[in-house]
Amino acid sequence: MTAFGPLLIVNRVSGGELFDRIVEKGFYTEMDASRLIRQVLDAVNYLHSMGIVHRDLKPENLLYFSPHDDSKIMISDFGLSKMEGTGDVMATACGTPGYVAPEVLAQKPYSKAVDCWSIGVIAYILLCGYPPFYDENDSKLFEQILKADYEFDAPYWDDISDSAKDFISSLMEKDPEKRFCCDQALEHPWIAGDTALCKNIHESVSRQMRKNFAKSKWRQAFNATAVIRHMRRLQLGNSFGSSISSSNSVSAAQSRGPAKSQSVDCAPLSLKDCTPITPLPSAVKAYTQDSGPPSPVREESPVVPEVPRPRPSTVTVIHTGTK
Repeated sequence: MTAFGPLLIVNRVSGGELFDRIVEKGFYTEMDASRLIRQVLDAVNYLHSMGIVHRDLKPENLLYFSPHDDSKIMISDFGLSKMEGTGDVMATACGTPGYVAPEVLAQKPYSKAVDCWSIGVIAYILLCGYPPFYDENDSKLFEQILKADYEFDAPYWDDISDSAKDFISSLMEKDPEKRFCCDQALEHPWIAGDTALCKNIHESVSRQMRKNFAKSKWRQAFNATAVIRHMRRLQLGNSFGSSISSSNSVSAAQSRGPAKSQSVDCAPLSLKDCTPITPLPSAVKAYTQDSGPPSPVREESPVVPEVPRPRPSTVTVIHTGTK
């Protein structure tokens, strides 16, 4: 802190994105994934100790600091982060569909446990190359997440240890009270012990990553208003089998591509106000960076023409004057 306000120190991050580095490797194991997740847990544990909840953890926000093989992982994009314990209850439906915790979609008050759920989703992807939740219909995607309806599908998980599956299940626990916190996750044998296998899984994981997380899909445009409407219309007492009117879906041209990875902050919106938003309020933060992946056995949909947008290349660190 200076006399003029907070001092922002911006570091240049040149090591590239997490998935790109994994795909370029010729050898990749559970142990490599365990070390990556440990770095993320250490970083998020520090954020939580400072009262900061990221609320938008996903692979695209994990960047390597440098091109070196021993480079550390940096967490980027704090646009949706929030200070916990300031008196305000966190209940805003925000984050990226596919990585957001069930309690966020249910529009219940939530805590830093939402970050731990997201880390579980990231760990799942790092071990198989595809996400635990996917549907081209956003309503059905949200229903899967609300139920914590995911599986360790064969044959993609046949060579993955039971310890890794237990670790992921502990983080992707529907009940936030039972979900592992960062401290508990750091003590799990898959992270702190020697249960992570050293078998090379690069071929299967990289193949799925290329298929499901192609850069062309990450850059697709997405209708932010449609996602906001979907989140607004989720009713706590509704049946999971209900679906949202197709008038609130993505436009026909965009819906052909499964665009699922977008950060949305719906803070100024309420459940009772379900009228269309035209234009999108400036208070709503929408980051159109990418689109989510299809399931491992699904044929790829035609790709919507890319919308050029530079990837984030900086990480912001806030120094308050003392460590």
